[in-house]
Amino acid sequence: MAVQPIVIYGNPVLREASQPVENINQKIKDLVSDMVDTLKKANGLGLSAVQIGVLKKIFIVDLSAIDINATLKVFINPEIIEKSEELVEMEEGCLSFPGIYQKISRSAKVKIKALDLNGKEFTMEAEGLLARAFLHEYCHLKGELFIDLISPMARTMLRSKLKKLARTSS
Repeated sequence: MAVQPIVIYGNPVLREASQPVENINQKIKDLVSDMVDTLKKANGLGLSAVQIGVLKKIFIVDLSAIDINATLKVFINPEIIEKSEELVEMEEGCLSFPGIYQKISRSAKVKIKALDLNGKEFTMEAEGLLARAFLHEYCHLKGELFIDLISPMARTMLRSKLKKLARTSS
């Protein structure tokens, strides 16, 4: 389909909660196709619909850039069923925050339920980077951003970069 512009931090849409997909029609399939094209062009690992300005509960994850066995996964109306209490700290970035990377603690393992493009429900368990990608994109659907999880000190140190990003997005 088409590469879409990625919404950059400062745009208020990133703080809005996404709405459930009522039915998986051609419009939704076209949206997912645009998301795939956009993710590939950006060389990212994951993308939520809100990151291209669409407030629908959809995200995609594709770790094939770093894992040759990985395949693109589409999640429609995802729900986190379980998260491990064990946390792992790793550096994380976000396509809506170009050039900004921060150490973030997230659950080591996650179990997620969602619909695929055919409307079929599936459940998936993940750990490591895949679990992190799922949790990162899932947060976008709630209007939460990865910078919400950094320490106050790290946020203070990022303040000028964030202000600069916010100015470029308006």
